[in-house]
Amino acid sequence: MKTVWETYDEKMKKEMSVFSDEYRSFLNRSKTEREFVAEAVKIAEAEGFTNINDSIGELNPGDRIYAVNRGKNICLFVIGEKPLTAGMNILGAHIDSPRLDLKQHPLFEKDGFAMLDTHYYGGIKNYQWVARPMALHGVVCKTDGTTVPICIGEDADDPVVGISDILVHLSAKQMAKKASEAIEGEKLDLIVGSIPVSDEEEEKEPVKRYLLQLLKEKYGIEEEDFISAEIEAVPADPARDYGIDRSMIIGYGHDDRICAYTSLRAILEMKTPKRTSCCILTDKEEIGSEGSTGMKSRWFESVIVSLLDRSSQGSLKCLNDTLGNSKMLSSDVSAGVDPNYDSVFEKKNAAFLGRGICFNKYVGVRGKGQCSDAGPEYIAEIRRIMDEDGIVFQTGELGAVDEGGGGTIARFLAELNIDVIDAGIPVLNMHSPSEIASKADLYEAYRAYKTFLLRMI
Repeated sequence: MKTVWETYDEKMKKEMSVFSDEYRSFLNRSKTEREFVAEAVKIAEAEGFTNINDSIGELNPGDRIYAVNRGKNICLFVIGEKPLTAGMNILGAHIDSPRLDLKQHPLFEKDGFAMLDTHYYGGIKNYQWVARPMALHGVVCKTDGTTVPICIGEDADDPVVGISDILVHLSAKQMAKKASEAIEGEKLDLIVGSIPVSDEEEEKEPVKRYLLQLLKEKYGIEEEDFISAEIEAVPADPARDYGIDRSMIIGYGHDDRICAYTSLRAILEMKTPKRTSCCILTDKEEIGSEGSTGMKSRWFESVIVSLLDRSSQGSLKCLNDTLGNSKMLSSDVSAGVDPNYDSVFEKKNAAFLGRGICFNKYVGVRGKGQCSDAGPEYIAEIRRIMDEDGIVFQTGELGAVDEGGGGTIARFLAELNIDVIDAGIPVLNMHSPSEIASKADLYEAYRAYKTFLLRMI
């Protein structure tokens, strides 16, 4: 099978390079769900999208609408020539990534250090998150109604924080443990300071007190404000070109912001499609799509109802027809074959970096559990439009049978009677602080998503 690189001419390679640079810059600015949504709104409004709450009247073909849910979901629409009840072409991705969340009472002092207690979010290998620079991103919501944004560790002059690891000279007991037990989840505590307050009187927890003074001076927050804060510890490293040939990008959050970004860029390209184009970017996938900002929420349906109301099609039947006639790509990353660990893959049915977008008929665990399993009729439609537009694609599974598995948002959209298949970009080091993706797959996914929005009927 030819790689994407072998199918591109020099013009397309240049386009891919520019697109990759833009994505890398976006990734560095969007390390949390809130940051992604804020950036997406800026880009969408610059491309003529209007907030659904600010637009009124009948919807017309070519109208560009977006809706935001609690600052952590965004859904974008380009209204098509056909009525909504004829169905939509939907791209869906998630914008949350594995990380460390601060607990509600995180700050404590131990052995002369101020520290922050965390709870890991999503599936991680704990040992990958120690002995590396970390940044703090998030918001602190105060009882007076104000919200204080937090971002520490991204500017070159910013300090960073991190989790220490025991020196190798004293690590005999640690090294004798299984990898899953070497670093305990409750021990993922961030070191954030070591200067005590300057006071003639003996001060209890002087290092913690000094840190609180700094937080009060810079952000106007008190210790109790952590109760209503949402602060994430993420890798401070910027995304960078990877490989001597600059063929890849290494960075935090490819899963799944690489698919979310390409989906966003694809819908921005739509003018007046035949069927309404939709892009939904959601939260909480890494913990099962739970909560009011996860894909299990009814928010997506409520937005569709709002659009139908403005098209004089506000009945339950109209909602069911719209969803039942829709087609979707669940845009999520796939596991790329790793040459250092290729034994966990069945290579006839595995994704390789550089070979284009990967369609996963199913994911899941233990005999396809918790997956949607796309139908062959729908897969044939996908194959046809991709072949006709010269899109390089591959198919794959998430590893060999019984090696593990995982889930996506696909099954929750399938429950709404939508034809859906997982379609995303293969990566290495998935769920680590430094994931790796091919620039060729990045650009080919963008092209594939545009083909889907334009051509699927």
